[in-house]
Amino acid sequence: MGERRRRERSLRAPAWLEELVRTTPPPVPWRDVARFAVSIPAPLALAVAVGGGLEPGSALGAGVFATIGALAASLAPQPGPLRERLRRILAATLFGTLGLLVGQYASGGGWGPVAVIAALSAAAALISAVSATLSLGALQLLVYTALASGLVTPLPAAAEVGFFLCGAAWATVTTLVQAGTEPLDPDRSAVAVVFTRIGELLAAVGSDAASEARRALTAALNAAYDRVIRSRSRSAGRSRELSELAGVLNAAAPLVEGAVAAARAGAPADPRDVVAVHSLAAAVSGSGQLTDQRPAPLVEGHPAARAVRHGVRLVWNVVGDPEERAGAAAAVPRPDLRTRLHDLGDRTLASADARAFAVRLALCMTVAEIARQYLPIERPYWVLLTVAIVLKPDFGSVFTRAVQRGAGTLLGVLIGSALLAALPRDGWVLVALAGSAAVLPWARNANFGLFSVFQTPLIILLLDLALPSDPGLVGARLLDTLIGCAIVLVFGYLLWPQTWRAPLDEALGEAARALDAFVAAAFTGSPTERRRARRRSYRALTELQTQLQRRLAEPPPISTRAAAWWPVIVQLERTSDAVTEAVIASRGGEPAPDLAQVAVLRRAIRGLEDDVRAPAVPDDAELHAEGVLAPVAREVDTARRLVREAAPGRRGVR
Repeated sequence: MGERRRRERSLRAPAWLEELVRTTPPPVPWRDVARFAVSIPAPLALAVAVGGGLEPGSALGAGVFATIGALAASLAPQPGPLRERLRRILAATLFGTLGLLVGQYASGGGWGPVAVIAALSAAAALISAVSATLSLGALQLLVYTALASGLVTPLPAAAEVGFFLCGAAWATVTTLVQAGTEPLDPDRSAVAVVFTRIGELLAAVGSDAASEARRALTAALNAAYDRVIRSRSRSAGRSRELSELAGVLNAAAPLVEGAVAAARAGAPADPRDVVAVHSLAAAVSGSGQLTDQRPAPLVEGHPAARAVRHGVRLVWNVVGDPEERAGAAAAVPRPDLRTRLHDLGDRTLASADARAFAVRLALCMTVAEIARQYLPIERPYWVLLTVAIVLKPDFGSVFTRAVQRGAGTLLGVLIGSALLAALPRDGWVLVALAGSAAVLPWARNANFGLFSVFQTPLIILLLDLALPSDPGLVGARLLDTLIGCAIVLVFGYLLWPQTWRAPLDEALGEAARALDAFVAAAFTGSPTERRRARRRSYRALTELQTQLQRRLAEPPPISTRAAAWWPVIVQLERTSDAVTEAVIASRGGEPAPDLAQVAVLRRAIRGLEDDVRAPAVPDDAELHAEGVLAPVAREVDTARRLVREAAPGRRGVR
């Protein structure tokens, strides 16, 4: 038996290869499938109808650029609130337009285009560090600069941009139509269901339905965390909306524990708590708003009932109590321009990772531009395009994306070549475009390589309409893709050993140490020391977000394991914010905190670093603090619980 197992292990693929190709087929997003199938090929179909066919000319060129715009705006939205989808569409459209304009100066030979590409790449890398929306925009900037540097049509540049914007506007309309016909935001709905199930459990206390309600709550809580974490793993940067939802789930833990304790003890819940929990569900989902009627603290009754009331009040603070927000202890003034510029600098120029990535991206794009000019390749802009997509500005995995992009493009080129050879130059091309477009939203959620498999035929068919070519170009395009992947692997990966791994554990420990120093300076240091410590704390959190982002761009299950740490990072940010609020409250006249309580908090924060390295046995002991330190103690308690829950899944995240 032992020999058999050894033979089986010897026949298995290497662990890194298993991680690379493993993926869980996602459900089919039918609404997105229908939207892509309609919005992307529709501009080209209109151009064909106006121009009388697929013959080269101004009408066909207009249709191609409008379809490119529709493709950019269709791919931009992710599941979430409509305003966030529109922000992403706006970023993709504006940066794509800028890329089409700048690309006019990146064509031809000489050092001028090289300088343009290098400067643009460095700027794109720094822009991507700001947020997920700008990360998407930075990618579009590079992609459409690469396209404009080599795509020649009979249209003037102004007309190309105009039709690109028209296509993007059309895709925006279809997105609005879909948003108007679909239910509430799925991420918010999943979190809201948790509070609905809590209310049902509280209402069922003492009845036969309590056991079933308890199981339903567990399922809802697991589904909500899975949903939010999965959405975060697909996001290319920081997402404020998802961070808020993670904060709500983190804050709900005491309420869940109180509800379960009440059910086990058979302690009836106060009807006001049941109403309040359902109000929280409505506020989270967006179907209602919280009022100022937050239940008062419960000083009498069963301990479980008091725990429920305490949990309700905690979540109420997070979801949004107008009265609490108006109080000095919870009000955080809007940062002034100088503070916002400091925060922006911390994420970009002051970040060592952001600077290093800017150099890497600029180097790879510069090498690709030189290759475009000097290598005897037929469509050299495809090399630039490949480098931009593989090393896209989101601090993501280089190796896995290069391998998946190469393999996916290989299959995609084979599919595209078969379509070019089999399809006549007529309406069947539109059918093929619609079919390829329809698969994209499903493939995008599954795997970057699978997405490349279906995106490549669409782009090949589309560009072949703009620049008709012979079947031999398909092999040339495959060669261009492999050249681009090789450039990224050599100049963007092998030459940078520090980028081969994302040390989340080390970054988490550094963030905990910086937070400890911030607490010390906040209550015992001078104003200058406090400002410096706060900057160091937020800078450490920014570096932690960057390290997380690298792993999130890897294929599952690596990205899924890394995303399991994300609620911890959100909670550390909330804890740092709570310290800031406590300082503001003290300046506003609240009594200064007891230094002994400050010392207890600092020991607990330092313990976070130990828990990351070697998680301690969970305990039910809570930190107790009074006055302005009470919110800080609650946040630290939540952070300790989350670190101990996430630590067992640390393997594979480093």
